Amino acid sequence: MAPKKYQTHHGMHDLLPEELSKWQKLESVIHEVAKRHHFQEIRTPILEPTELIARGIGQLTDIVSKEMFSFERGDDHYVLRPEGTAPVARAYVQHNLHQKGGSQKLYYMGPFFRAERPQKGRQRQFHQFGAELIGSPDPMADIEIISFMMEIYDAIGLTDTSLKLNSVGNPESRKNYKQALQDHFRPHLHNMSEVSQHRFETNPMRILDSKEKEDQEFIEGAPIMTDYLTPESQAHFDKVRRYLDQLNIPYELDSRLVRGLDYYTETAFELISDQIGSQDALGGGGRYDLLIEEVGGPATPAVGFACGIERLFLAAESANIEFDAASPLDVYIVTRGDNAREWALSNLETFRQNNLRTTMNFDGKSMKAQMKDADRHSARFCIIVGDDELNADQFTLRNMADSAEQQLTFDQLIKAITSDR
Repeated sequence: MAPKKYQTHHGMHDLLPEELSKWQKLESVIHEVAKRHHFQEIRTPILEPTELIARGIGQLTDIVSKEMFSFERGDDHYVLRPEGTAPVARAYVQHNLHQKGGSQKLYYMGPFFRAERPQKGRQRQFHQFGAELIGSPDPMADIEIISFMMEIYDAIGLTDTSLKLNSVGNPESRKNYKQALQDHFRPHLHNMSEVSQHRFETNPMRILDSKEKEDQEFIEGAPIMTDYLTPESQAHFDKVRRYLDQLNIPYELDSRLVRGLDYYTETAFELISDQIGSQDALGGGGRYDLLIEEVGGPATPAVGFACGIERLFLAAESANIEFDAASPLDVYIVTRGDNAREWALSNLETFRQNNLRTTMNFDGKSMKAQMKDADRHSARFCIIVGDDELNADQFTLRNMADSAEQQLTFDQLIKAITSDR
């Protein structure tokens, strides 16, 4: 019986070399924008304590109640991280980063996991990049996070986006708003979806996120958050809007934008694109001044964002934005005979030390097959080596673009190839 063929788990995909070239291009853009904004990279484990995620993003969110990949080992309970902010907050507390003084500006990239129904732009293993500015309550920190996010999309050329903006207020604002929402929805509750009926007691703001058809007419007439902001929250939101105007960052007010996680306070924002269908959110974020204390640290204001990489690629593809192809091979050493193969193996590093992308054939193929392989790898040059070339220290350098050949010494080879860039 033939051995069983194994497949990736539903909603998880391999990233093959051809596809990874565009991922690497995007990653280089993110790193470069982060340097300009003076953010430092942080990497957290993909396994985090279950309690951290539950406390951080809310026991009653869909992520915690239905979408986590959970594990047990002895008395320890873990999950595959479903989002990035709570793990960064945990790292901030665990390593006492507040003792460094000033605000911490951190960014990350990597895989995340949610056990939800896979669909276009939303997989069970997905990838995000994001940033957190921890330690500043000032609205200018909100603007720094938003401008960082927007600059990444601008650098890629994806400018046909919309920035949605709202305020979810401080705890006092939210308490008042929660009461207003419950007063509004209570007479209609029996006609609303089961999910919204459940959220009514636990977090009625989440009803505004509902996509259920039977909820829409009641959501349409619901009170709006900004009518219930305290003077302090209103002042914060006014400054955020003024600074966005000052930096010429366009935005649209969206009174229904509440974000899906419980840790948000004050500013909430979302970046959307009409290029990716009904699931139009590229990413978003906001302020979360209560989270650090919730996971065991000192009371610390913070603001951040997270964006989906797969969704970014979908939007870029729809907008006909092409990422640079993989860097072509500079040199392919074509060999005839064992002596030539040993010479090539010994000298690969010399070419590479001169910043030339270089390889050879490791399968003992014929010269004709090696030339085809070089062409398949889009090599700029081939160096043809056999016993005669080794004895005379004269090597054949072929330009693969026009098939022109010249006889050169070893030192002349490197000069000719590097000067042709």
